Parts: sequence; structure tokens; C-alpha cells
Amino acid sequence: MKLRIQPYISPENFHWLKAMAKRPGLSESTIIDGAVTAYRAGESDNKREAAINRRLDRLTRQFGRIERDNLVLAETLATFVHYFLTVTPPVPANQVEAARAKGDMRFDLFVRQVAEALRSGQRILQNAVEDVTADAASLEREPEHMGEVRTDA
Repeated sequence: MKLRIQPYISPENFHWLKAMAKRPGLSESTIIDGAVTAYRAGESDNKREAAINRRLDRLTRQFGRIERDNLVLAETLATFVHYFLTVTPPVPANQVEAARAKGDMRFDLFVRQVAEALRSGQRILQNAVEDVTADAASLEREPEHMGEVRTDA
């Protein structure tokens, strides 16, 4: 059973509706019912599109953080390599083997420390960045003792 309604429409839409209803197999009711159905479908499409936009925004923020982290990592590595190459003296020829053995031992220790940090979830670089940003934030605030008047002098 279909319900009867009596909506008001603009004269342009009224003339278009009358012309469309003259086609075989179409009636005013069929056209209006189809238009309302299409309108409702468009609303669900808008909700779906809004959800997709929210997900894309979240992904954009995540990629931004990844890009920032990679930049920090690259700058850290570049700074370390520059410092290392600047301050490391050349090894005398008679100490090359001992230096190589010591380097292999230190590298193995380094790899074990990285593996442990990854396994435990502790991130040395992330903690260092957080420490630096926390220190910068604390420097911006006025220390509590600033502005106090000393009376013991």
C-alpha cells in the first residue's frame, strides 16, 4: 500500500514532472518515489564519503609523523657520521687488526642493544626527542624562583 502526499514544487519542476510522466511506463508517483529514493541513497553516500575523508585525514597525519621521524633519523645519522669522521684519528698501521677486532665487538654490542630496544618497545630516539621537546617547553615557562625577591643578601 502506498501513501498519498501533496507536496509543493516549483513551477519549473512541475512542468518537467508532467512532461516526464507522459512517457510510457512512467507516472508522477513513480518519478517522485524514484527521486526520493535517489536522494536517500545520496545521503548514505555522503556519510560514507565523510567516513572515508576522516580516514584519509588520519592517514595523512600518520604519514606526516613518519616523514618527520625519518627526517629526524636522517639528520641524526648525518650529524653522527660528520662528528665521527671529524674527531676520529687515523689508526696506525700496526694497530689496524686490534682496532678492527674492537670495532667488530662494539658493532655486535650495538646490534644486540638495538634488538633489545625493538623487542622491549623502548625507543631511544623517541625518548631523546621527547626529552628535548620537554626541555624546550620547560625553558619557555618562567622558573618558579624567577621573580622572587631574595631577602638574605
